[in-house]
Amino acid sequence: MQETRQNRIARLLQKELATIFQEQTRASHGIMISVTRVRVSPDLSIATAYLSIFPSEKGDEILKNITANEKTIRYDLGKRVRNQLRIIPELRFFIDDSLDYIQHIDELLNK
Repeated sequence: MQETRQNRIARLLQKELATIFQEQTRASHGIMISVTRVRVSPDLSIATAYLSIFPSEKGDEILKNITANEKTIRYDLGKRVRNQLRIIPELRFFIDDSLDYIQHIDELLNK
């Protein structure tokens, strides 16, 4: 039962975080941030979001910027989901480099 609620909240947070990043990156051309996965702790206090950043060369710089603005992102998220969640989870962001890994494997297979 608890896993179902965790998954539902994770999908909600993923959708809302994607919308927040889409609005923020609309001003800066050439950068795209996708929220590939969100995992929520069993007590719903911590949400870990995995981000796919294009172009991947700027990934570390953008991740530092996102973690520096973590409180404002959490505040924006709280305004969006305040009717669905009582407590807004603490956010943690990591780079999801699975697409780069898949591309590297494809390049090796094509050689």
